[in-house]
Amino acid sequence: MQGIEQEFFIDTKIGKLLIGVSQNKISKISFNQPNNSLKGIKPKVVTTLENQLLEYFNGHRKTFQIEYSLTGTEFQKEVWQKLLDIPFGRTISYGKLAAQLGDVKKIRAVANAVGKNPIPIVIPCHRVVGMHGNLTGYIGGLANKKFLIELESNRQLGLF
Repeated sequence: MQGIEQEFFIDTKIGKLLIGVSQNKISKISFNQPNNSLKGIKPKVVTTLENQLLEYFNGHRKTFQIEYSLTGTEFQKEVWQKLLDIPFGRTISYGKLAAQLGDVKKIRAVANAVGKNPIPIVIPCHRVVGMHGNLTGYIGGLANKKFLIELESNRQLGLF
C-alpha cells in the first residue's frame, strides 16, 4: 500500500481540504479539516488542483485534469473508474451503478467502494444517490453533497 508523502491544505467554497500527495500525484482529498497550516512549498500538482477546484467552484470547469494515484482493491478501482463516467450535472443511484458494473446484487459493495473514494470531487462520488434520488451518505457530509449536486445542476442549466 502506497503511503502519503506530503499533505497540504487548500481553501475552497466548501471549506478547507487536506490534500495528500504521493509520488507527485494527488492521493487523498479530505473534507472538514481544521484551520491548520502545513509548512512547505506546494508541489505543482497541488497548485494545479487548487486552480482547477477554483475554476470548478466558479463555474468554469466540469472535469479535472490532474495526475492522481489510487490505492484500493481492484473492485474499488473499477467502481471509482465508473464514477468518472457519470455525466456532469447528473446523478445515478447506487443500484444503477451496481447494474452497470454487472451485478445489481452488489449494491452494498458498490456503496462501500463509493464511500472509500480517496479523491472526492475529482472522482465525482457525490453524483451517486439513493434509489429515489434521496441524498445518502457522503464522506464530506450531506450538506457538501447537496451543494456539489446543486452547483453542477445549476451549471448544467446554464445559470452560471
